[in-house]
Amino acid sequence: MLKKIIFAVASLCVSVCFAFADVDVNKADQAALDGIKGIGPAKSKLILAERAKGGNFKDWADFESRVKGIGEKSAMKLSDAGLTVNGQARAVAKKDETSDKAANQAKAKTSK
Repeated sequence: MLKKIIFAVASLCVSVCFAFADVDVNKADQAALDGIKGIGPAKSKLILAERAKGGNFKDWADFESRVKGIGEKSAMKLSDAGLTVNGQARAVAKKDETSDKAANQAKAKTSK
């Protein structure tokens, strides 16, 4: 009986690990893409069609430009949900506060 319980717990742990595994857009089939929160059957078909037409996606920018309906915000959400491009999660674009301040000051000077 104890062996059955240990086996059940081990099986549960293994299945949970696979549930949270990253899905690479260049290797995934339709079922794997459908498993990503935010991708339904229509979007997964669109991704697979674009991959078949233009080859593997080089990076996130390539993915966003080629797949209709995927922009920066949706790409971030998909990345957070476990989607990767060539094994890479989408990098967060950080704003440089000092450059923003300098740009705002320059605009203020030119508008006077």
